[in-house]
Amino acid sequence: MYTDFTQMLVWKKAMDIAVEVFYISDSLPKKEDYALTSQIRRSAESISANISEGFGRAGSRDKTMFYKYARGSANETKNHLVYGNLVKYFEDEKIQPIIKDIENLMHELNKVIKTLESEPQPQPQPQP
Repeated sequence: MYTDFTQMLVWKKAMDIAVEVFYISDSLPKKEDYALTSQIRRSAESISANISEGFGRAGSRDKTMFYKYARGSANETKNHLVYGNLVKYFEDEKIQPIIKDIENLMHELNKVIKTLESEPQPQPQPQP
């Protein structure tokens, strides 16, 4: 049982992705500072932020919701990497390992979500 979100392997992987994206986006042109650079960094950082927020939630339904948000942010980050490659900002060999990491992370998040969704939900008690 984890006592802090920083112990979670999925959070560690998500943070690694955010750091990788930070460095790859450092080479983007200045004209992208308020566009692609900002978008890709925020979406990548949002993955680990949502995992940490989900960790802090009490019920499995709330936790699941934030892990799904993290999965959405992972997909958004992958989209930005693909777009950056198509417009020739990122080289294929630079983004493919990050995309692979994102896909692996989404697989791990899916396992966490499935486990949480299979847990029995507390039923409300009838009022007397």
